[in-house]
Amino acid sequence: MSLRGARGATAVIAAFVLVLASTSCSSDDDTDASRAVQAFADAMSRQDTPGAADMTTSPSQAAESLGVTFAGMHAKEVSVEPGRLVEYSDGSASFSLTTTWNWAGDHEFETKTSGSARRLSSGWKVQWDPGLLYTGLTADGRLQEVRTDAKPAPTVRSAGGRPFMQIQPVTEIAVNPATTKNLEKTVRSLAAAVEPVAPKVTVASINKQLADAKGQEVIAVTLRDSDMDMLDTDPSRIAGVNVNKTGMLVMSDRRLSTPLSSGLTNYWNAIRDATAGWQVQLVTPGTPPQKLAGKQGGAGPDVQTTINPGVQLTLGDAVVEVAQPATMMILDAESGGIQAMAQNEAAAKNRIEAGIAYPVGSTLDPVFDAINAAGKGSDAKSAAPILNSLGLGLEYTIPGVSLPGDTRPRVTTAAYHPKDYTASMLSMAALGVAMERSAEGKDSAVAPSVIKGAESKVSGGDFGKFDDDVVREIRKTMATIAKTGDASDIKGAPGLRALVGTNGPQGPGWFVGSQGGKVIVIYTEGDRSGTAALQVLQKYFRIK
Repeated sequence: MSLRGARGATAVIAAFVLVLASTSCSSDDDTDASRAVQAFADAMSRQDTPGAADMTTSPSQAAESLGVTFAGMHAKEVSVEPGRLVEYSDGSASFSLTTTWNWAGDHEFETKTSGSARRLSSGWKVQWDPGLLYTGLTADGRLQEVRTDAKPAPTVRSAGGRPFMQIQPVTEIAVNPATTKNLEKTVRSLAAAVEPVAPKVTVASINKQLADAKGQEVIAVTLRDSDMDMLDTDPSRIAGVNVNKTGMLVMSDRRLSTPLSSGLTNYWNAIRDATAGWQVQLVTPGTPPQKLAGKQGGAGPDVQTTINPGVQLTLGDAVVEVAQPATMMILDAESGGIQAMAQNEAAAKNRIEAGIAYPVGSTLDPVFDAINAAGKGSDAKSAAPILNSLGLGLEYTIPGVSLPGDTRPRVTTAAYHPKDYTASMLSMAALGVAMERSAEGKDSAVAPSVIKGAESKVSGGDFGKFDDDVVREIRKTMATIAKTGDASDIKGAPGLRALVGTNGPQGPGWFVGSQGGKVIVIYTEGDRSGTAALQVLQKYFRIK
């Protein structure tokens, strides 16, 4: 070999040795570099944003990206496992990460990413890159897990099969304190952005929601698509604001309003929950979310109800006849199906519920008198079976109707003629239905209902069979009250049967009766509430 050739070979060998030295690796897991990467992974597994961020070269940037994604993914558990670390002689290292996100409901999402670490004066640190969370993730992006619902959404239908309530596209605009460095600025910016269409959503109102939520995400406002089109500022571009397109169940006829809507919505939501799916998305501002994984269940069935929209509209007009709280319910006398329920603003403000027991005062005196006349009411215990057969003294769990936990009547006197008896509108409705069924030759009562095919449950006793002597006497008295008693001034109501009463000068006042195959229950509060109940009733007969 010539001298020149020998020198060339030496140079090549030297270069090869240099490259080999710069790429030498360590498989030892107990090195400073591997311990740093493991500490980062452990903090990620704990969803410890500050702890993981401190193990990176850019703690502030890392904290922002990690916080946004942890909040968006809201995983039950996170498992982060580093792969084999390769350490180089230039003070750097490479590694891989396998991150598994787990949620309740046994679904998970796994990512495999790669990263690097550097030896700094403060020790080994993970080189921060959003791509550690998901390959291709940018600094202004995030991962999020969202619920998905099958299409088409169920429709709540009236007794005639027409839509009564149906889903409408809306946008939920939420504030998440964990995803913004300056919450005060976020709130100010959002309030200003939605002010043209939602002036009641203010800095003060959003801050109150945040205070009540104690650091959790809150939905500041829900807007229809037409409202979103009127905004000059895109809320999704505000730091700490999440925008989620979803749907809301609303009345098909905007003229209608009913306290039954909350119970029907709960039932509708239960169907949606049972068929709900999930989706992991890659979100980058200004672009539609990109689906990364997910699963969707099938569409749920429509909700068939006993509601009559025409009757509902009439009741809505009737309850505004008086300024004091007034709530009215109409049922089919044969089946107990609720055809409509309405209340005025005063009643809504007082949160009057169909299932809450209120004092009946003198309203049920004819019932108690009939039980005593039949020799069945020496005390509360002996009278209970008769009351149960009339639908009184029982608890009702009615799908589609929001109810409190305890609706049982209270009786604190053993001598039977109770002075502080209480009953709910549902109990009074069951009584009215029982009277009509007994008049038609039926031998027992039925529970009120609003959703076809969904059985109402009765607890606290059994209906049992009617006592013929008792029901006959009650019907007779109800007819007398309508003809010559407190309800005799009601016009346009042929065949009316009625129970009318109050619980003293301040009420509440009641009307329970039937006419034309329908059972009518009216509950009012305040001064002269008995008279107010009759005013609402007369308005109903005048406009129906």
